[in-house]
Amino acid sequence: MGGAAFDGVPGWVTLVRAPNPGPMTLDGTNTWVLRAPGAAEAVVIDPGPHDDGHLAEIAAHSPVSSILITHGHRDHVEGAAKLSRLLGGAPVRAVDPQYCVGAEPLRPKRLTEAGIDIEVLATPGHTADSVCFLTHDAVFTGDTILGRGTTVVAWPDGDLGSYLHTLALLSAYPRVVLPGHGPVRPDCAALAQEYLAHRHDRLAQVRAAMAAGADTAEAVVDVVYADIEPAVRFAAVRSARAQLEYLRRESQPGQERLDPL
Repeated sequence: MGGAAFDGVPGWVTLVRAPNPGPMTLDGTNTWVLRAPGAAEAVVIDPGPHDDGHLAEIAAHSPVSSILITHGHRDHVEGAAKLSRLLGGAPVRAVDPQYCVGAEPLRPKRLTEAGIDIEVLATPGHTADSVCFLTHDAVFTGDTILGRGTTVVAWPDGDLGSYLHTLALLSAYPRVVLPGHGPVRPDCAALAQEYLAHRHDRLAQVRAAMAAGADTAEAVVDVVYADIEPAVRFAAVRSARAQLEYLRRESQPGQERLDPL
């Protein structure tokens, strides 16, 4: 699911990309700096890793009223506490209290930060604590939707049933995608629908592999992800565990199904 080039970053948003490229981070973590037209203060989304040069580049956009976190993976949140100090104690807000600094945890609600109206959407699936931030013309998706490729849903913190619900939710927002990794994409609704179709296709492949005798995550990867690069095979195994858990729950009579489709 490659990301086509799209130079559609809204004029009131600045990208500061962290120097941490890799198989799981693509070009590096995208840190987003939001400043409403004419506003003195900015909002930072996902400060990224603890890299002094990167954090100094973000801090150069001060003053900052708050730092928001999409989820607790270290490549998004590791630098938050230091950035807060660099910015004179700017509060850090995340769903998980352990990442908060001088502020209450995030909950699904509407916020006004530095003159910007932001809706916090609960979007679990990639992780239990994942949220997206919705503005009038953009969705900041963290790792829930990427600019290129697909997202790892690693059991047990990642949950495939929850993720399918989240994708159905995001398919209602035809707005620019500003992801945690990779390029900007033009239409969150269309991309969420592509992700949903891909996930259901993959589940069909996993069911077929199981019917042929694959009974562990490693065996599923051997069949379904046969051409996976060795450097990211571990991620495929984690995804396969999430798929197997989803199918196990699906097969149990009387269980509530998390997949609405």
